[in-house]
Amino acid sequence: MAISFKYWDDCLDPEDMQLMWADPHVSKEWIDAGEGPGQKVHLSRDPDGEAYLTQTEMMAVAAITVHKHFKSQLDPYMIGALAEIASGRRLFVDNYDRKTKEIKAGIMQVTIEVAQWLGRELGYKYYDIEEDANLLYWPFVNVYFGAAYAKWLFSCDDKERTEEFVVRAYKGGKKKAVHKSTSPIFQRYLYVKEALLSMRQPESFNDLTPNLLANSSSTEGQLIYWDSKVSEVDMDAMWSQPDVIKEWTKSGERRGNVRFSHDSKRRPYLSRVEVKAVAEITISRHLSSKGVTPEALAALAELAFSCRDCGHRAYNVSSVDDLYNPFASMYFGAAYLGWLSQYEGRERSHEFIVQAYLGGPENVSLQETGPFWNKFLEALRLYQDPKNSEQCHVIVLGLQSPQY
Repeated sequence: MAISFKYWDDCLDPEDMQLMWADPHVSKEWIDAGEGPGQKVHLSRDPDGEAYLTQTEMMAVAAITVHKHFKSQLDPYMIGALAEIASGRRLFVDNYDRKTKEIKAGIMQVTIEVAQWLGRELGYKYYDIEEDANLLYWPFVNVYFGAAYAKWLFSCDDKERTEEFVVRAYKGGKKKAVHKSTSPIFQRYLYVKEALLSMRQPESFNDLTPNLLANSSSTEGQLIYWDSKVSEVDMDAMWSQPDVIKEWTKSGERRGNVRFSHDSKRRPYLSRVEVKAVAEITISRHLSSKGVTPEALAALAELAFSCRDCGHRAYNVSSVDDLYNPFASMYFGAAYLGWLSQYEGRERSHEFIVQAYLGGPENVSLQETGPFWNKFLEALRLYQDPKNSEQCHVIVLGLQSPQY
């Protein structure tokens, strides 16, 4: 056993602990067991002293995790049933896989290698286990990565997979997903899932929804998914971009529920593929006559988004939250860039425009804002065709300009 905890509070973020208490089924079970709000809650133990989650606790963890990270993409009952057949809902159980020579850990029997791969390659970075692998034993962390792996299995090898394939592959491995040896796994899974459904009906999870929203800022909740901030037209445009399709498909995204990537501090961000796609779509629609290249706009976005109202109305902004829409933010940034190009009625140089964009037009100076130009050129190289990288110091805002 790699690690152990005595209390729920030792392996949960305070927000998740509040959400557990907010579930009426969990709070009743805990209070009936002698636990109380404001006090540490003991983890349940079996006769051998091993910590485990009750079915009530497991379904609450599954429902909260799905609602926060995989809404409309995964079924909480599927996650709960997978946890049952994977580990018996035991928190700290380890199993060594002789074939892969990896250790499967925790409730969902996730290996550290798979969890790290999901974070590095597929963008599942809400929890960062690179620095502390023991976080994988935390209930919400383990279920998060287990659910992410199950979601990936649904579209692995560029094929749409059935629930049966996912369950059999999750427990027995992809190669045995259609082998007769894993058939009993799916039968047991169906039995467990039916038992969970009889214990708690799906509509009872609606009790958690208001509490999730109340305990998370509106911006954080909305920034989990692209689809919550971007119109259907804009999402269709993104899905028409070959590089975006490749990246999103690789990370297991589906139409209607595309997640934003999050960094180690849980802040949403756009990949460079996404930034460039948004820039290309925005310019082609609204600003093709402004002489701004998608690469230049993407490079500025790499440094900082700056959103100001310069008389452009393609996107309605009624509150600051509206600017979290990548298309709206990129649009106003591009519009502001065009306005700066003719600041105070004079045609401005590229250096001035970039420095004014990042530091303000009234503050442009070689000493204070000069470094912005060099940083911009560095960022620009990230978005240009490597074959034409030698031109990055010449082609900036879409116009051929003298050597600087």
